[in-house]
Amino acid sequence: MFSIEDYHYHLPEHLIAQQPLQKRDHSRLLVMDRGTGSLSHHVFHKLETCLAPSDVLVVNNTQVVPGRIVGKKESGGRIEALILNDASGMRSAENKNHYDCMLKSSKRTRIGARLYFQEGVTAEVLERHDGIYRLSFFCEGDFQSVLNRIGQTPLPPYIKRDGLQSTREDSAAYQTVYASEKGAIAAPTAGFHFTETLMRRLKDKGVTLAPITLHVGYGTFLPVRVTDIRTHRMHSEWFSIPKKTAETISHARREGRRVVAVGTTSVRTLEFAMGEDNIMRSMTGPCDLFIYPGYRFRVVDAMITNFHLPKSTLLMLVSAFAGRENILAAYQAAIKEKYRFYSYGDAMLIQ
Repeated sequence: MFSIEDYHYHLPEHLIAQQPLQKRDHSRLLVMDRGTGSLSHHVFHKLETCLAPSDVLVVNNTQVVPGRIVGKKESGGRIEALILNDASGMRSAENKNHYDCMLKSSKRTRIGARLYFQEGVTAEVLERHDGIYRLSFFCEGDFQSVLNRIGQTPLPPYIKRDGLQSTREDSAAYQTVYASEKGAIAAPTAGFHFTETLMRRLKDKGVTLAPITLHVGYGTFLPVRVTDIRTHRMHSEWFSIPKKTAETISHARREGRRVVAVGTTSVRTLEFAMGEDNIMRSMTGPCDLFIYPGYRFRVVDAMITNFHLPKSTLLMLVSAFAGRENILAAYQAAIKEKYRFYSYGDAMLIQ
């Protein structure tokens, strides 16, 4: 249960979804009873039939920033920068144009180097630590506005775009319809399946929607490199729980109503912020909670999630929630039924 190999499965490459569906809510939905492991097959736009009017549905409203920019070094060589900490509250006012970045080039970039991007944007490399570079950006006008024009949507490496980083279609599709708080470098993909129409139907049924924010960071791309998963350390990600959401969840817990989390990011945020007295409080700060089998859930009663990569912390989280054997069996069933996997893929409801 604690070996990294316990979380391996074989996925045929053709089941990795490369394109979003034209209709978001027409993805397939595999529903699991985590008590018995039983499975049933549905379509996502029928989600309201799986939820109760008393349920609280928690969504992560983080918004992916176009933080991948391509430029040149002083030598003329190509360089690609991925901005990692674009969220408000993560940088001090005096260093507002200082960003942590991942750099990709043919050779390691030296400290003090100058980098050149579109629209006259330049950057100086200030320092490097554990493979992450601190850059100071310079431009005329507001850097955020310029970044919105020259930046690209950072897609996961398993989505291929024929030499492009992303397309115009990705800039819209690789966001949830309720994204409103800028700061993520990867999307909370379980939310991709929602449409405004579906959300209205859920509200009409009586389901309460409660937003939280967790800005997904670069740790989501990093593999687990330890053989014993208990020694893995998560990277911190910035989160915020509004007062109204905290009160809604606390009331639901007291009344015995279900809290349904959309995505593993929502699960981690809620579990991290729940107090020992079972009261959810409005909080802001870094979250580094690593959930793996053996963890006792205190808030979340059900979750909506996508199908995750082998040996990933996300697969470990859903295994903690539903049981490793149940999850691996469900994944095999999904493979047999040709479900679409990963970010642009289909969904699961575990309850």
